[in-house]
Amino acid sequence: MRLVLDTCVLYPTVMREVLLGAAALGHYTPLWSARILEEWARAAIKLGPEGEAQARAEITMLRVAWPKAELRPSPGIEARLWLPDPADIHVLAVAVSGSADGIVTVNAKDFPKQILAEEGLDRLDPDGFLHGLWLEDPDGMQSVGQKVLDQARQMSDREWDMRSLLKKARLPRLAKALSQAG
Repeated sequence: MRLVLDTCVLYPTVMREVLLGAAALGHYTPLWSARILEEWARAAIKLGPEGEAQARAEITMLRVAWPKAELRPSPGIEARLWLPDPADIHVLAVAVSGSADGIVTVNAKDFPKQILAEEGLDRLDPDGFLHGLWLEDPDGMQSVGQKVLDQARQMSDREWDMRSLLKKARLPRLAKALSQAG
């Protein structure tokens, strides 16, 4: 399964790390565009200059780890597409051009399911998608969650627990599943 990751699931960090951990297990192939990655870097500016610098470093590492994930939309494809927010058409264009199966986003209102279905695409909510992967592979997803939790503990002064970390990352169903299993 090939899925385009919208900017809103690449930034924040915890959601991105869980999604990419699931991809590393082979559950799906992640896709994005240079524009999606640039939107992430620009969104990180609100954390200050160091936020943007950190995002750009993480983007570089992402490109190294997933060299085939970055796609460009086919020339002229955006002109034939429509979404409620014209600023999101580039995401749809990458999905269509890359023969993706869907778009992972928390931005449901700007990616109506019926419009995506016309292009042969699904819209996937990250929490529901990841919870579904947990149902298929509880041990694998538990190890992804544990790795992300360990990273969060190492990078912050906080002693996070699985449920609070994933709930804060807007992954409440996955949080409940992983905290009950762990």
